[in-house]
Amino acid sequence: MEEGISRNFIHILKGVIISIIFTLIFLFIFSIILTYTNVSENFINPVIIITTAISIFIGSSIGNLKIRRNGLINGAIIGGIYLISIYLLSSIINKNFSLSIQSIIIIIAGIICGMFGGVIGVNKKY
Repeated sequence: MEEGISRNFIHILKGVIISIIFTLIFLFIFSIILTYTNVSENFINPVIIITTAISIFIGSSIGNLKIRRNGLINGAIIGGIYLISIYLLSSIINKNFSLSIQSIIIIIAGIICGMFGGVIGVNKKY
């Protein structure tokens, strides 16, 4: 039983790391688009929300491929750990950091996308 729990933790951690990597890639691409085009900076907040949701969905799907059960719970855990990590890092970097309505939307979207990704991941045949 303990071996199964540690294996699940490794897959959950893998999902979080994959989510962070995809976020960095998407935001890097968006920063290049912002730099070299006339795209308005008004798109920054929606892009961050969408990027976070898609990254968590992808990480949760991949992280749950080998767990094969409890996709909703494991996906929500991946989304939650990802968001806690991002918000802790933000609060360390930015001393004036506080939660806003946008933060609440991102948290809800991230956990829901993690749950959907977890369901997809445990049900995907590979």
